[in-house]
Amino acid sequence: MQPLAYRMRPTNLDEVVGQTHLVGPGKIIRRMVEAKLLSSMILYGPPGIGKTSIASAIAGSTKYAFRKLNAATDSKQDLKIVAEEGKMSGTVILLLDEIHRLDKTKQDFLLPLLESGQIILIGATTENPYISTSPAIRSRTQIFELRPLEFADIKIAVDRALTDVDHGLGKYHVELTKDAEQLLIENANGDVRATLNALELAVMSTRIEKAPAEDEPLLLEQSDIANSIQKKIQHFDASGDGHYDLISAFQKSIRGSDVDAALHYLARLIESGDLVSISRRLSVIAYEDIGLANPAAASHAINAIYAANQLGFPEARIPLANAVIELALSPKTNSAMTAIDAALTDVRSKDVGSIPDSLKDAHYSGAKKLNHGVSYQYAHNYPNDWVAQQYLPDKLLNASYFTPKGNSKYEIALREQYKKLRQMQQAGLKQHKQAKND
Repeated sequence: MQPLAYRMRPTNLDEVVGQTHLVGPGKIIRRMVEAKLLSSMILYGPPGIGKTSIASAIAGSTKYAFRKLNAATDSKQDLKIVAEEGKMSGTVILLLDEIHRLDKTKQDFLLPLLESGQIILIGATTENPYISTSPAIRSRTQIFELRPLEFADIKIAVDRALTDVDHGLGKYHVELTKDAEQLLIENANGDVRATLNALELAVMSTRIEKAPAEDEPLLLEQSDIANSIQKKIQHFDASGDGHYDLISAFQKSIRGSDVDAALHYLARLIESGDLVSISRRLSVIAYEDIGLANPAAASHAINAIYAANQLGFPEARIPLANAVIELALSPKTNSAMTAIDAALTDVRSKDVGSIPDSLKDAHYSGAKKLNHGVSYQYAHNYPNDWVAQQYLPDKLLNASYFTPKGNSKYEIALREQYKKLRQMQQAGLKQHKQAKND
């Protein structure tokens, strides 16, 4: 029997899980299908997030023949067979997996077929095609990046599989406890294919163990899922408290500069397979807790998160550990967060007044009559690319939001520059006011 993920593969764009920026109403791939103006494309992103599903859905929506080959393992002769089919039928959709590994011989064979429309190529790759794919292929395709799937997207796929009688597991009347569902979905790391196949293993193996009566539902508990995906349960529960406690301890350990504790909680998160939560939390930490004290560390963390998501586990642990160690040992400040929060407080709670006329848009007829933009002074026309003029609304003229702590040389430099510019600004505005009164 074919795996569950294969059986549940979408047959039209409405069945695709996630990727609404590409296949949602009015979005580019849906527009191409509805207008019957398909062109060759490359889909790239992590494994199991919908590359094959989108290709299958496009084929199902257009009724073109759909074939799948692998650029690394299938031969030029296999491509010839697909090309012949395209010649006979007019068009064939070819999903070419690992397109970044397409050699020149196969590429040269494909290029004229793409130009003629005999083959509509949908290349799939986990590698960045702007780096890994040849310019000749790139120039003949549109490149679309797929986004990691959210918890809700994976849940939709699981629910469909559990209720579909014809292709899914509907005939087994399966029910998942909340903590079992959470463990299954959070372990997915956004990979629908792995999630569905793990679900099928859990259902089929648990049926043997529990042997429910034909009319009774099959209840899958957390332990059933854990045993089927070979993951240690990291205190997942129905309310998610254990999960959020772990995430909280992880951030607070980095904020507190305890490298060993931070690595311990990272290890527990890695064991739970929760790359999505690790990535999100590290992104927050990089800018909330380190931020302007060490911008380079924040940048390094974002690069490490990207690498981790490209690699997947187990290799993802390496860039993640690099990021955690650097962030934990870095100088800390939350001055950027407190600055924007202070500005938001004013916006939400005060009458902030109108934007100064000099800053208003002047790119339309009649702006001068409204005095919009008339007195604006273009900073680059002045020494050091700076001139004293009013930017804040009148009602917030003396507002000060940024209060740097000076926990690093970089933040100290920002603090001194902030003080200097603020003093110059206030002095300049005072002079303008006096001159206006005179």
